[in-house]
Amino acid sequence: MPKKGKKYRDSITLYEREKLYQPSEALELVQKTAKANFDETVEVSIRLGVDPRHADQQVRGAIVLPHGTGKTRRVIVLTKGEKIKEAEEAGADYAGLDEYVEKIQKENWFEFDVVVATPDAMSVVGRLGKILGPKGLMPNPKSGTVTFDVGKAVNEIKAGKIEYRVDKFSVIHAPIGKISFGTQKLAENYRTLMEAVIKAKPPAAKGQYLKSIVIASTMGPGIKINTAKAVD
Repeated sequence: MPKKGKKYRDSITLYEREKLYQPSEALELVQKTAKANFDETVEVSIRLGVDPRHADQQVRGAIVLPHGTGKTRRVIVLTKGEKIKEAEEAGADYAGLDEYVEKIQKENWFEFDVVVATPDAMSVVGRLGKILGPKGLMPNPKSGTVTFDVGKAVNEIKAGKIEYRVDKFSVIHAPIGKISFGTQKLAENYRTLMEAVIKAKPPAAKGQYLKSIVIASTMGPGIKINTAKAVD
């Protein structure tokens, strides 16, 4: 097992590792335990009582965090005709179709963080399924990334829209901002995420839905949150 650095060892003395904290307490602690010399990202990991192998127990969606993520996301819009201009005017970093599909296929080009596509382009975009899918970049109507309203989609992404999706281990990992945001902004982003995840509970999910919640900064230790009071 790799030896932890001194900063990490110092951080774990600031809290009780097995204690379940209130969200507000955890958010204050995560700032104290962030010791890196850069503005660390704060991420929430939520383990759910669902079986993602079943289609009726999938949990996914998209939300606009009130204060964004603190990161500028590069957006490519795969579309054609007048929608190219609409995407560019909204602030898309790239907009077009055939030339970008070919560039991704032939050059393994990934100078973007989010892919938006119009429905009439999906027959072409579908060729990228095996490339974009494993990276979690394939456009999807459920996350609002397959739409004719590309202007709105780009604006929301630039404003702090994130996608969340349960993985094969029944866990959702999502960023809620930067350490520099401070407790209040992080708390508002956290609340927005948790309310969306709770609302997205599948009818087929039985038993305890929120199994565990852990919050941590990029280089810091995980702090456990009391699932019975997941939202203050």
